[in-house]
Amino acid sequence: MATPRSKAGTKGVPRHHRRAQIQAAATEEFGTRGYAAASLAAIAERVGVTKTLLHQYFGTKEDLYLACLVPVGDRLLDTIRTAMGREGATAHTPVRVLQSIFTALEGQREAWFVLYDTSLPADGAAARRAAEYWSAIDALAAGGTADLLRATGSDDPLDADALKYVWRDLVATLVRWWVKHPDESPDAMTRRCARLFAAAAALTPAPAEPAAQAEPGRRVPPASRG
Repeated sequence: MATPRSKAGTKGVPRHHRRAQIQAAATEEFGTRGYAAASLAAIAERVGVTKTLLHQYFGTKEDLYLACLVPVGDRLLDTIRTAMGREGATAHTPVRVLQSIFTALEGQREAWFVLYDTSLPADGAAARRAAEYWSAIDALAAGGTADLLRATGSDDPLDADALKYVWRDLVATLVRWWVKHPDESPDAMTRRCARLFAAAAALTPAPAEPAAQAEPGRRVPPASRG
């Protein structure tokens, strides 16, 4: 959702309100352009302030990025934990998790790309903090996918590891698709994902029936040639 440009300047705006305006504009800029290409001048213009004021409020470009990253990371991590902790069948957990992510991002969908930004300087504080969130979310994904597999009778650790990677990429792909379709509400997107999962499950072949065992002294008739 685009942040409207402010024409109010700096006078008469409470500090906490101005700070929130800057963070919203910066989240949009970082989320749509990435850290490397993001412009502090563009953020300042959107809010109607100077770059000098941005530095006064947040410090460096990386400090401003961190100020945008932490609320996003905390919000997504908390909502995933909550969704996974709800009572209900394990089979429903993936849809609940996706719904929680869509709901948490609604109104600022590009915030997802603030958390998962590959252009961050690898040795910087922002990259380290993002990696901490990635690790925590991956740990939740690992536990959740292992539970799903155990519910189907599989305890293979390689199955669990493979499914964790599939789930992580699936979530990222679905969020990217959702960002490109702004008319899709979180609830509509959740229902769409449920339909897609149902269709995928229908593609899975049924387990083969065990071969018929002949009774002693009895001949098993050949299969019908229909």
